[in-house]
Amino acid sequence: MAAAGVAAAGGEDEDWPEVTESGRRELSLESGAALERRVQAAGGRFPRALGSLGAALRSLEVRGGGCAALREPGPVLGLLTGLQTLALPGCALGPSGLTQAGRLLPATLRTLDLSGNGLEELPAELGGTGEPQVVVAAVAKKGSPAALPELRLLNLRRNRLREMGPGLARSAPALQELLLGGNRLRSLPGGLLPTDDGGDSRRAAPLALLGTLEAAGNELEELSPNISRLACLKTLDVSNNKLSEIPVELADCPKLKEVNLKGNALKDKRLEKMVNGCQTKSILEYLRVGGRGGGKGKGKQDGAEKEEMRKKKRDKNKKKGSDAEDEVEETQKLLVKVLHISENPAPLIVKASPGVKDVRPYIVCCVVKGMNFKSGNALKRFLSVQTKLHEDICEKRTAATIATHDLQLVKGPLLYDVQPPDELKIIPLGRKEIKAKDLLRQLQSEAEEQRKQKRRQNISGLHKYLQLLDGKEYYPCLVDNEGAVISFPPITNSEKTKLGKTTSDVLLEVTSATSLQTCKDVMDTLILKMAELNRSTSENTGEDLDSDHESNDTAGHENSRLEGISKTLPLVLEQVRVVDKDGNLKVLYPSKTDLSMVASLMTVIH
Repeated sequence: MAAAGVAAAGGEDEDWPEVTESGRRELSLESGAALERRVQAAGGRFPRALGSLGAALRSLEVRGGGCAALREPGPVLGLLTGLQTLALPGCALGPSGLTQAGRLLPATLRTLDLSGNGLEELPAELGGTGEPQVVVAAVAKKGSPAALPELRLLNLRRNRLREMGPGLARSAPALQELLLGGNRLRSLPGGLLPTDDGGDSRRAAPLALLGTLEAAGNELEELSPNISRLACLKTLDVSNNKLSEIPVELADCPKLKEVNLKGNALKDKRLEKMVNGCQTKSILEYLRVGGRGGGKGKGKQDGAEKEEMRKKKRDKNKKKGSDAEDEVEETQKLLVKVLHISENPAPLIVKASPGVKDVRPYIVCCVVKGMNFKSGNALKRFLSVQTKLHEDICEKRTAATIATHDLQLVKGPLLYDVQPPDELKIIPLGRKEIKAKDLLRQLQSEAEEQRKQKRRQNISGLHKYLQLLDGKEYYPCLVDNEGAVISFPPITNSEKTKLGKTTSDVLLEVTSATSLQTCKDVMDTLILKMAELNRSTSENTGEDLDSDHESNDTAGHENSRLEGISKTLPLVLEQVRVVDKDGNLKVLYPSKTDLSMVASLMTVIH
């Protein structure tokens, strides 16, 4: 048995040349077919040969879209006792491939990225339901009860977690950033906030250093008043959940600078309106003076309720006016209409070739009709929204990439394909036709020149994403019916289908190497942003017109404003089918189950 083990390790050394460099401090594994094959050969885990790097290795990451063959880290993780960064986004650790790894996580770990893995269970050290191990990876400090005393950032986005226990708060007391967006959590992790039972209600929260808490797109039903005890909290994102009330104690967070509460059906309609349109400072001030924000808050909350009762008694007639105002707010809710394939005489179809499976397998498309880019800087604002989404929900294009096309310039049907770098040709935005390999070389040269001129490591523009294609034998591309490449994700799309001020119908494309759900989540958010932008553009245009035709008749002016709202046409979303080479359906977007993430902000008519 021992001889066999040595032989296996020797074979792994040959398959994993990266591990032969003794004293190596960083190891980045590029996603792709080659990595998939090597991980499969190692049994769906990291090879034992990786353990030879031992305590010297500080960073281990899978880059460029994950590894679908990686089902668990394996026992070798316990040998990497100096590891500070472990990044395994978009792998296949779910649903429970990480449960045995808790006791192996190095106590030196500072950054842990497990996003996009389909995880349903966690080791107790990260919030699983069991009891965490006190001694971890043989290097936990003697006498320390914390399993991960150095952990600063934990990314669990886009998994399938329904609950998290108290183990995380005990194991990682120095945690500063906790990212939980896109799961199915009904409450924040147990132990994250202290309770008032059996002790001093003024004691500090277990995660006393937590500065960023992101739990957007879950199923949270309640936010505890004890949120105020997160003394270092600066950013809170609980958007797109099921919260109906916000505790007034939120305003007592001493360092809170940024709050996102959008996408929750709040009972306090005034607060809901503020959430959708005001800055954090205004929202916190409203809560601070006792707004109707919470159901379980004490003190200021009680005073606010009494004042509200007195107000109702003094002026009952205002209730009708308030109800009417709520109805107006409902009419102002964003509206989109879905045109089904069966109703569309010429639906757009995208055929996905088999080759994309090993490169960038997931694509979702949708046609949006009725955009108005003519007014003011609407087009510039839309492009800025796209850039911000690439940085945020797309995680700097590592999770997904967005491409937008003028539908009138798209010649369908389309083919989602892969091509070798020296054969793929495209006319990039703002450039002449060029081969993909030459474009990347050109961009790399520009990046080096940019570094020299600015004398810094950070670079901007497309240059930031070049590493996402390192080591790829084939590049993904979207090809039109004339054979022209109109999109080259994650780098650029084509000048041929570029948006302009006269564009009204837009083809949206989201691709990912991580998961289909990631594509859909990004598409949901993009459509919401487009609907918000289009309404804003329409309202601004209406205000300009009103200023030229002032009237002394107040009632007439109000009626005109309401009529303008009712006449605003909704955006039309045309379903787009993605099929395989035999014509079998792979994905249809938007289906009846899509856009649920933004349902509280937008009415979808099917």
